Amino acid sequence: MHRTTDEPPRGILHPKTGETKFVLSRFQPSAEIGFFVQHYWIVKWDLRGEAPYRQTVLTHPNVNLVFEPELTRIYGVSSTTSSHLLQDRGWVLGLKFKPGGFYPFLNEPVSRLTDGSISFREVFGMDSEPLEKEIFAQEEVEPALSRVETFLGERLPAPDDNVSFVNDIVSHIRNDRTIVKVDDAVRQTGVHKRTLQRLFDRYVGVSPKWVIRRYRLHEAAEQMHHGSVPDWSQLSLALGYYDQSHFIRDFRSIVGPSPKQYVRKHHSG
Repeated sequence: MHRTTDEPPRGILHPKTGETKFVLSRFQPSAEIGFFVQHYWIVKWDLRGEAPYRQTVLTHPNVNLVFEPELTRIYGVSSTTSSHLLQDRGWVLGLKFKPGGFYPFLNEPVSRLTDGSISFREVFGMDSEPLEKEIFAQEEVEPALSRVETFLGERLPAPDDNVSFVNDIVSHIRNDRTIVKVDDAVRQTGVHKRTLQRLFDRYVGVSPKWVIRRYRLHEAAEQMHHGSVPDWSQLSLALGYYDQSHFIRDFRSIVGPSPKQYVRKHHSG
């Protein structure tokens, strides 16, 4: 039986509205597969009689394998946001690989996938349709997850020590709010800056600077969602920006609206 994960999801923009449109569930993989995969996720929606809904996500430094009928693909990290159109009724099943966890399957720099996707066949040497049919023929979540886990378990690459090493660094960046620039990560990990950049290009697909900035923007969005935003200047400095204007420009370039506009829409929605 696959246990659900306890960690709250982060990166879903305007989550109050999203909660009325879809249900997101996440499940832990087996220990063997968990070396490579962070968790499985399932999104279900029923919008029959309603207008289609587009959910935007402030992405993470993870590769995702997403099973959809006739649309299964492997998605690299999106440098800005990703959006998903939900309409009628349906569900999708995804595997969120750990940062670095997809490299042993691909065996080439994961940066090749950044802002793009590749077919199931390119990695696994077969069309996805037979597995799709088995997954979406299931009426319950557990058999669908078990089928995916069996498939992946039969095709696991040899463990790569760099996967754990890179994943630990990314986790440290995520959890330590004092890391606001690459030099902070270098100082705390003891890894030379150029080495760190090469590892992230090959295993994660984006730079250490991108990962740091993305997790700090996740924190900003979380504070906005909970209505606990300090003054913008203080927040900007806490997130590692030189001044408020740099933070606002970065936020707008990735999310779209300014921080104030985002907060206004979130709390009125």
